[in-house]
Amino acid sequence: MIFDANKSILYSDTLLPDIFVTEYMPSMDGDYVRIYIHCLFLSKHRKQDTPEEISKKLEIDMDKVKSAFVFFENIGLVSYRESSIVLTDLKDREINKIYRMKLTSSPDEAVLSSERNKKRNRIITAINHTFFQGVMSPSWYTDIDSWFDKYKFDEDVMMNLFAHCYEHKGLNRHYITKVAESWYNKNIKNSFDVEKYLEQYKLFKDMKGKIIKKLNLGRNLTEYEEEYVEKWVLDYKYGFEIIDLALKKTTAKVSPNFKYIHAILSDWYEKQLNSKEEIIAYEKSRKQAVPKSPARESAVPQKNNFEQRKYDDAYYESLYDNQNNKKTV
Repeated sequence: MIFDANKSILYSDTLLPDIFVTEYMPSMDGDYVRIYIHCLFLSKHRKQDTPEEISKKLEIDMDKVKSAFVFFENIGLVSYRESSIVLTDLKDREINKIYRMKLTSSPDEAVLSSERNKKRNRIITAINHTFFQGVMSPSWYTDIDSWFDKYKFDEDVMMNLFAHCYEHKGLNRHYITKVAESWYNKNIKNSFDVEKYLEQYKLFKDMKGKIIKKLNLGRNLTEYEEEYVEKWVLDYKYGFEIIDLALKKTTAKVSPNFKYIHAILSDWYEKQLNSKEEIIAYEKSRKQAVPKSPARESAVPQKNNFEQRKYDDAYYESLYDNQNNKKTV
């Protein structure tokens, strides 16, 4: 005897795992989320559907539906079995990933590490409540624990790392890892190191705003442009007074080129020019050192009937371009 529930769709529910909300949804395209939830609904009722029908039902472009399934397969949300699409059991997958992954600590190891270091445990708990409202995904615990071991950060540095990333670009794992790598390469280990770095970062941030305004860009800097500015401020130790001298050299150009500006500032830095006065004197002497072309003799000599060639700013700017080209060859 088979007992079958006669339940209307009005009373049924499609369950979305919390692990999907915490691990996958934050970085997923909104239409992809809709498609995935629709797939959960179809899977629960064991219904058949085609990408064409999904496209029509959800009013999503067909190409985007197809790209969504490619994305789902790449991150392990679905797999293919003959003519069927199988949705991954996310809870089982996450448990296996956490307990079997050897590249990071397991939850048990994380707990033991926390017991050995109560301060670390308090910081992880503080990160959970401050940035995740107390519902931090289990994988974050293991990641944070592994970052402690990999980068040798003090507990205060880890808290500052999350605060810094949260303020600027949010809690994206890839971004946090990138910043952590950068801090590690800058030998940031303790609260004193991070405090000094954050002071420098504020200078970099202020400088970035001034440069955008001066060049009238009307946009944020790209990642590569930011790397240039960071080098000028943090490595060359140049203030805006000196950087502004280099920016002025872009006035003759149609579009400001950061590679060109960097060539100018690098030239000054290599020559150990650290003040506005030194740079102005250097630029003046450099212009005077440019050899003048001899006046072209006319077929019939005419006294005082020629104009001496003049070198405008555009000509001198080309010297930097030539110098830059030689360096890059």
